[in-house]
Amino acid sequence: MKLSSRIFTIGLLSASLLSTVAIVLPMAAPAYADIAGLDATKSLNPLVEKVMPAVVSVEVKLSDKAMAAAGDGDGQDGQMPPDMKNFFDQFPGFKFKAPPQHNGGGRALGSGFVLTADGYVVTNNHVVNDAETVKLTFQDGSTYDAKVVGTDQKTDLALLKINSTKTFPHVDFAKTDAKVGDTVMAVGNPFGLGGTVTRGIISARGRDIGSGPYDDFLQIDASINKGNSGGPTFNLDGEVIGINTAIYSPSGGSVGIGFAIPAATASNVIDLLKSGDHKVTRGWLGVQIQPVSADIADSLGLSGTKGALVADFAVKSPALKAGIKSGDVIVKVNDTDVETDRDLAKLIGAIPPGKDVKLSLIRDGKPETVNVTLGTLPIDKVAMNTSSDEASPTVNESHALAGLGLQVMPATDGKGVKVTKIDPNSDAADLGIKEGDVILKIQGQDVTDQASVESALKKATGKKVLLLVKTAQGQSFLTLDKSNG
Repeated sequence: MKLSSRIFTIGLLSASLLSTVAIVLPMAAPAYADIAGLDATKSLNPLVEKVMPAVVSVEVKLSDKAMAAAGDGDGQDGQMPPDMKNFFDQFPGFKFKAPPQHNGGGRALGSGFVLTADGYVVTNNHVVNDAETVKLTFQDGSTYDAKVVGTDQKTDLALLKINSTKTFPHVDFAKTDAKVGDTVMAVGNPFGLGGTVTRGIISARGRDIGSGPYDDFLQIDASINKGNSGGPTFNLDGEVIGINTAIYSPSGGSVGIGFAIPAATASNVIDLLKSGDHKVTRGWLGVQIQPVSADIADSLGLSGTKGALVADFAVKSPALKAGIKSGDVIVKVNDTDVETDRDLAKLIGAIPPGKDVKLSLIRDGKPETVNVTLGTLPIDKVAMNTSSDEASPTVNESHALAGLGLQVMPATDGKGVKVTKIDPNSDAADLGIKEGDVILKIQGQDVTDQASVESALKKATGKKVLLLVKTAQGQSFLTLDKSNG
């Protein structure tokens, strides 16, 4: 009961990860019709015999830098993408496992699969990141050295090339998307045991697990354990529908919640890594965005919650140059609808740098169209300019926001009002506003002092007040209930 309770609590805390918690009871196997010539209630041995020769174990000799980063001795978090690690640090007692299995002595094990007859192999970036040497072992025991051709940290994919002129058995990416409920088979190298198969179904699609802006994971219930990273998940036609990347677990072992990169995402990235300079370049708009909640939609006078709300800009970003403003809600890229903020990131990232795109947006309740020439997505995130050593202002505090549980004073740089006191029982405190945060806008209007705050508050005719708040982590829009001050 204790474990179930904790899983349920996490489901409530993070709807983007686990929107529901379901208990699946054993039941009589239904009389499935043959699927691609295989009865789903019978042995998958024909499928195993077909695909296993193309699956490899990946042994990596790690650099000193990688071993130092592993830090804690079991090596399970050392190469995890920072955003992913920070996200799951919210849940004490639960571990999110992305890296391969470390064996000590500067070595690690993962999995992969051969994609072409001439020996190109797909695995995870975190399996081969900082590798000095890579050795691949096939089912028949044959081993080959391989080199890292290219990697993409944002999707956690890597492409290897076997150092041989031989022809190798290989498998293909699926041409159609996997569907929830599809029977699948995962293959990999769990705990260094060699080729192992597990069977399950697609539990969910489109999972955002906090690893980056392009998260679109398949969730599968086939057992995935340490060392499975980079291995393939197959459909019943023997096509790769996903690359096993991570598990969500209280113990480090499989509990039936695994995540795989969809074939469509992997196929596009691998094609880019094979060509040109073996790097993935993405279009860049240069905006900090957030979802449009129901409260924000109401505050902005929107009819629904579709779109991506612009909260801030990177320095010299294409969006800023094109005239996009904070508070704009982007609803289309060219002719494709933007349902959520995640859609915008994926749509822009799929367009090459230098291309012109048409953005449809809502500004001050009215539709607008802005043309933007995309830049190149920087490798590292652009840091927001924040100051931790501001001089003490000499002006009086404003109590105009007292009804919202806040006291503020003008910020020293003249941009916004700085929070100096907060009621711990207020909506503002519940939403995470802290002393030192800066309120830049109220109801879309710039605020700098008590008079501008009072003027902006008059524009809030409903029950909610819309604030643009700047913190050490960036900027975001929040809505506060006027009746709960």
